[in-house]
Amino acid sequence: MALTVLISNQKGGVGKTTTAVNLATALAAVKKKVLLIDLDPQSNATTGLGIYSTKNGSTYDLMIQSKNLNGIILQTSIPGLTLAPSNINLIGAEIELVQAENRETILRNALFQYNKRFDYIIIDSPPSMGILTLNGLVAADGVIVPLQCEYYAMEGLNYLINSVKRVKNSFNPTLRIFGILLTMHDKRNALSLSVENDVRTTMGKQVFNTVIPRNTRISEAPSHGKPVLIYDVKCVGACAYMELAKEFLERQKKWQIN
Repeated sequence: MALTVLISNQKGGVGKTTTAVNLATALAAVKKKVLLIDLDPQSNATTGLGIYSTKNGSTYDLMIQSKNLNGIILQTSIPGLTLAPSNINLIGAEIELVQAENRETILRNALFQYNKRFDYIIIDSPPSMGILTLNGLVAADGVIVPLQCEYYAMEGLNYLINSVKRVKNSFNPTLRIFGILLTMHDKRNALSLSVENDVRTTMGKQVFNTVIPRNTRISEAPSHGKPVLIYDVKCVGACAYMELAKEFLERQKKWQIN
């Protein structure tokens, strides 16, 4: 059965999509079968993999038109990595789903028959707690929270944690937080070090040991339609995401035991 992971933070610009794309790529690089679902109307995970046309359908069609997942997924240029792309139409889904029956479970139901086809399903969510993100939480086994190493890093974290608890109690009893990932870290910056210390003190072992650095190559890669692991595999950003994938796989063994 696929392990389904939601990458989520209600604050934008924290490296959420970058983490979704590069974790999915790193897992595919170690011979895992990975499905990346772009559930964000901004479609950055889609264009970040060099895909600019969604003429065969998108996650909008999956969520609103009840289109079969198999009809919209695309094989990316990365072996083992499949994408359910997004487009701007998805921006209307929040309104269109308001009156829908069982609107919280649409994504989970759509993924059900594909759980044995993939090893991992990674979901990139919008930077807000709306119906799309709620669908991601209901469909996921767990959540990875990217947290930017800046002043307002902790703002909204408690809100997200409480949202996870509410969804766990109401819709998805096995949901858990897989880890908090510190992003855009600058070891030369006292503020980054202070935020890291505060987060690790407050959240303890929930924080990944791996830290994603502030790195120009990470920022450049999406404009070339590539994950940083493909754009420059030797840069510090790519190495950090490979370390994250390694730590993620190690943690997974412990989750399965527990």
